[in-house]
Amino acid sequence: MTLDRRAELGEFLRSRRARLRPEELGLPSFGGRRRVPGLRREELAQLAGVSVDHYVRLEQGRTLHFSEEVLDAVARALRLDPVEREHLHRLARPWSESDRAQAAPEPQRVRPGLRRLLDSAADVPAYIVGRNTDVLAWNRLAAALIIDFGALPPRERNLARLVFLDEGMRSLYADWRGKASDVAAYLRLDAGRHPGDPRTSELIDELSAASPDFQEAWAEHKLKDKTHGRYVYLHPVVGRLDLGFETLRLPDDPDQALIAHTVGEGSPSETALRLLATWAESLAPVR
Repeated sequence: MTLDRRAELGEFLRSRRARLRPEELGLPSFGGRRRVPGLRREELAQLAGVSVDHYVRLEQGRTLHFSEEVLDAVARALRLDPVEREHLHRLARPWSESDRAQAAPEPQRVRPGLRRLLDSAADVPAYIVGRNTDVLAWNRLAAALIIDFGALPPRERNLARLVFLDEGMRSLYADWRGKASDVAAYLRLDAGRHPGDPRTSELIDELSAASPDFQEAWAEHKLKDKTHGRYVYLHPVVGRLDLGFETLRLPDDPDQALIAHTVGEGSPSETALRLLATWAESLAPVR
């Protein structure tokens, strides 16, 4: 089973229409009870400067042969951000030989350069994420902060599975729902990048069946790339850690990203992180 790009395209466009209001965009309100939230297809087509039939064919996925100009016009009308715009173009383009080759991708291996960068980040929690939010490598502090990845079967070293299916994750994050929403949004973005990967669909199906929270987060149709930000951890040993994170993604291998946490100098979290490092020394070595 692989992701149905036509269905995904339609759901994505409908979700973006639903968040817009005609009065906010200078469109007349025709009065009466609206059958759909947000913009009607006709209103969106008017804003984009395309025919209603043209837009309907796009939203229904009847063809994946739309010009860059039409897609850009629809993106502007829907007020898509750069990540959403790229997602629209990816879903609406014809299937390429590269896409077909991704239907049975090779197992990911950590690039030596990324491994060296990870090893050099010994003072902060850091880990490497691959496709489908798989955790490919980690340092001792990341294992101490989040979970002992090395003690898990390889299949379970996956952020989406951990966040939605591991009860310990709910108490680890001060804002678990925010973290869960971010992970679902990142997984959806990854699914759009690799629509031919059956493991993506298998993961989505598994999480949908096992977690109502995932169903809810997935239905939001959010998209988010992992770039930078912050999370507050409530660690059972050292307490509260307010940590930022930065992401390094190599241009020639965007499917692997190194995520390194940061901490404010002189902050209580810096003290807690030093305590975490001391505690981590007592743990089993990183595998």
